[in-house]
Amino acid sequence: MATNNLAVGDVVQIDPSVENFGACFMTVTEARTWGAQGYVRVPGGGDAYVRVNHKDMVLIGRVEWIRSNEAAQGDPQ
Repeated sequence: MATNNLAVGDVVQIDPSVENFGACFMTVTEARTWGAQGYVRVPGGGDAYVRVNHKDMVLIGRVEWIRSNEAAQGDPQ
């Protein structure tokens, strides 16, 4: 699916060829003209933020829940 119209809360899968984050699912936190910024959840380790170009991801769907800025920094939600 095209990623030209991404919105906060969309879930994308990162192309397997992308170093370190290939095949991961990313929750979009900022849609940009070049792609998106978002986080990949690391079990037991928090969130890893990443920027991905449109050509390196596909749209999967929408999240049911999204982490707030406070929760993303370690405060309980």
